[in-house]
Amino acid sequence: APWATAVAQLDYRNLDDERPVTTEDAYPIEQDALEAMFPLAWESDRGTGRLHLAPELMWGALRNAMVGLKLPLATRDGQEHRLAVGGPRAFALLNLNTESPTLPALALRGDVSMPVGNAAGSRALASLKGIATRSWGTWRAHLNGTRTFGRAADAPTVDAPARWVASLAVDHTFWRQSLLVIGEVAAQESLGGGPTGWLAGIGARWQVTPALVLDAGVYRRLSPVGPDLGLTLGASRTLGLGGLGRWGQR
Repeated sequence: APWATAVAQLDYRNLDDERPVTTEDAYPIEQDALEAMFPLAWESDRGTGRLHLAPELMWGALRNAMVGLKLPLATRDGQEHRLAVGGPRAFALLNLNTESPTLPALALRGDVSMPVGNAAGSRALASLKGIATRSWGTWRAHLNGTRTFGRAADAPTVDAPARWVASLAVDHTFWRQSLLVIGEVAAQESLGGGPTGWLAGIGARWQVTPALVLDAGVYRRLSPVGPDLGLTLGASRTLGLGGLGRWGQR
C-alpha cells in the first residue's frame, strides 16, 4: 500500500540497541510489524581483534510495545577461531508516551540473557533500561541508562552486559537522502566492577529500499578502559508492515 511504503521509508530513523551506536530511541516498531536484523561488529582491544554477529528478530506485539530475540555470536580466540555462541537474549520495549511540547518520549526496556550456548553464562542475567527521546525538527537527542542485575561470574563471555551504561546521543536527518547521522558519548562499568570506561562513536543509517536499511558506525575509547577501536555494519529488513512504522512521533 502507498501509505505503508511511505512509512517504511522512514525506517532509517529507527535507532536500535547498539546499532549503529549504543544509544536507541524511545519508540518500538509498529504493531504486527516484523523486522530481521543482521548486525556485524569488529573490535580491537590491545592488539586482539574479535568479530561479533548478533542476528535479531523483532515483533510489534502491541501498539506501543515490541518484543524480540537476539543471538550473540563471536569468533573465539585461539588458532581454531571457533564460533562462540553467547546466551540468547530476549527483550521487550514499552513506550510510555508520545513526545509532547512538555515531555520527551519515554520508554522502558528489559533484557534477559539466557544460559544457553558454549559461551553463555551459568545463570540468566536481567537488565533494565530507561530511554528518553526529544525532537527539534530534523534534530533529535536521546538519553539512555541501563542497569544489569547479576554477578560477573554468571555472565556470558560473548556480549557480556555491563553493570551500568549511560549514553547521550544527537542525530540529524537528511530527508532527501533518506539518511540519518548520529554521534554519541557513553560511559560504562563492567559487571565485575572497576574503573569507568568512556567511549565516543559516530554512525549513519541509510534507507536503500522501502524495506531495507543499511547502517555503519565507528567508536573508540576515551579512557584507559574499553576497546581501542570498534566498527559496526548492519542491515535491517522489514518482513511485514501493519501501517505506521514506529509508533508515535519519530
